[in-house]
Amino acid sequence: MVSNSLIALYTGLVLSNGVQFGAADTAPSWQKYVRSPASNTVKPVAVVSDSTVGNVSNPNGLVDGQEPTVLSRNTESDQLPTIVVDFGQNVVGVLSLQFSGSQSLSTGLPGLRLAFSETTEYLTDRSDFTRSDNASGNEKLTNGTDQVAVKNSNYTWSDLHGCENGTQVCSDGLHGFRYVKIWLEALASDAPYTSSLGSVSISGVSLEWSAYLGTPDTFTGSFECSDESLTQWWYDGVYTVDMGTDVFLANETEPRSASSPTLEGKQVLFDGAKRDRDPYVGDLAVSSLTSYLSHDFAEPSRNVLEDLAQHQRSDGWIPPASIVDLVMYTGNTSYANTYWNTLKNALDGYYAANTDSATGLLYKNDTGYGDYAFLPRSGPVTYYNALYVHALSYASQLATSLGLDDDAERWSSRASSVGKALLSHNFDQSVGAFYDGGPCPGAAAGTYCNVHSQDGNSIAILAGVTNDTTSAQILDYWQNATSQGYGNAFYDSSILSPGDQFNSRVYAFISYFEIAARFATPGQASSAFDELRRLYGWMASHDPQITMWEGIGPGGAPYEGAFTSMAHGWSTGVVPLLTGYVLGVKPQSPGFKTWSICPVVDGGGLTWAKGQVPTPQGKIEVSWEREDAQTGVVFTLNIETLDGSSGVVCVPTLGLDNPTISMDGAPVNVSPDPTTGWASVDAAGGKHVFTVEA
Repeated sequence: MVSNSLIALYTGLVLSNGVQFGAADTAPSWQKYVRSPASNTVKPVAVVSDSTVGNVSNPNGLVDGQEPTVLSRNTESDQLPTIVVDFGQNVVGVLSLQFSGSQSLSTGLPGLRLAFSETTEYLTDRSDFTRSDNASGNEKLTNGTDQVAVKNSNYTWSDLHGCENGTQVCSDGLHGFRYVKIWLEALASDAPYTSSLGSVSISGVSLEWSAYLGTPDTFTGSFECSDESLTQWWYDGVYTVDMGTDVFLANETEPRSASSPTLEGKQVLFDGAKRDRDPYVGDLAVSSLTSYLSHDFAEPSRNVLEDLAQHQRSDGWIPPASIVDLVMYTGNTSYANTYWNTLKNALDGYYAANTDSATGLLYKNDTGYGDYAFLPRSGPVTYYNALYVHALSYASQLATSLGLDDDAERWSSRASSVGKALLSHNFDQSVGAFYDGGPCPGAAAGTYCNVHSQDGNSIAILAGVTNDTTSAQILDYWQNATSQGYGNAFYDSSILSPGDQFNSRVYAFISYFEIAARFATPGQASSAFDELRRLYGWMASHDPQITMWEGIGPGGAPYEGAFTSMAHGWSTGVVPLLTGYVLGVKPQSPGFKTWSICPVVDGGGLTWAKGQVPTPQGKIEVSWEREDAQTGVVFTLNIETLDGSSGVVCVPTLGLDNPTISMDGAPVNVSPDPTTGWASVDAAGGKHVFTVEA
């Protein structure tokens, strides 16, 4: 590790090599923010108040374990004895009940029913989601609850997928949930094997955690800042992805013809913990970044990407961007070499074949294939063209790193061409933003619907299609047109689907790209922090808290009701946003062999931030502190980089006309000076840029 450790920007103060990063030194350890259970055995933390009805004795026994909890029902007129336990946060795995006996009052064993939910709002007499909800035929075992036939003995029952007695007393197995409702009742279809009368004695409740156990010792990355909420959301995002990192097993995935035999038994990144328990490549654009930046465990992302690459269609179709992320963040160049032709077939085959020669834009003709919001958009859609430009540019960057200059030049040139075409054909000058790009429902092909989308506009900015002036214009329009108390909506109108209120729906997945565009655009940092706090603050303050939602609907409710996944990895963009912009660390070549460290220190009210970014050769460590004193503004940046690496360090001017910059106590000449290892190569955009050779 090489320490280029003290770059200071100030007026009126002289800093020396001995200046320490004091604010962060006094901050609590980042480990207190980690949400993971301490072990694979997880127990509930409380009984939900006012949830206990009927004849239930010692309800707190399910939590304190001192005496068994007993549920009894003697006659059909008695209330169903019911209790709800709370695990304190979303968890995922197989529930177990420890029984100390039962008593039958009629034929059949006393029956219990279980309903699972991520929120109290959807905690009813059926689970908010079970595997059988998407099943049919022999795969459909239950109709919303898991069943138990309680024996008169001391034993442990585990909620495994299957039935206890032929096709009777069935359970769906693994669940993602925070609350579980337990009550004494038998299904009519389970008679005479079970009965709704009798008593059961429960001596304990626990969960066998199935997902990745992200305890503090597993972290190779970290983040802290002076805003404790931002810090906590970083770790909440990691926990959300941890919940969706699990072994791919046919009985624990969704039965929508999605089980891949080539993934069976492998670690994968699922869409969500409750649902969709299937891997989707689009989600990896965010969830994989969260994984790379927190744990040294890229295997789940690699397995999914390899499986997709091995199933590439003959026309070359496969989303390419996440392949590049894997190589850039993990340094796995052997993966790049193995699947380079997969990338080329996608960029040079499928996308080139679907580009209109007259306009130079990618046309989407397959309306039967939806996107992340199941929108069957067609035509020269801005979203797909912006993604194409982004993929071409990012792949060109990787190709340059690998010495594949022909590929790099071809893709860079095409990215520029498609970007210019997008500006020429799809930009709506009347509002200062890109059209969505396709026709309105029922309108003739070739027409443009008067509607604009968050996805296309945000990604166009990140892909470099627009200059800073146009980028700011787009972002100002979007803030004014779509701002909600829980984030920014993903459309400025609901014309594409009036009943779904798209102009009130927020996807944290797509908001990641908008917030990144705000951080990347000069003068927009304040709006980036504002949107970040509205979006993640809303999810953190509403049940189930901690984990991040699949989507938010009108009024801030889960956008698909009980079906909504409340622990969805694609919504964890807060992790790469805080690491990539507030710490400012990004790879510029595979495995951070070259890097950039350009922290955003203005606009969010932060006074300090620090953290570590994992790389294949070790950690890049960054800490910064700013102080607005009477004698001037002081900014101190400490970095520790990797032996043999190099990069760019950006020091913000913080509005000062004549800043003084020093490194390790020695003044740095802010004019270009080729005789030193430090040279100011750009003073635009409120920052000085230095080339650093570690």
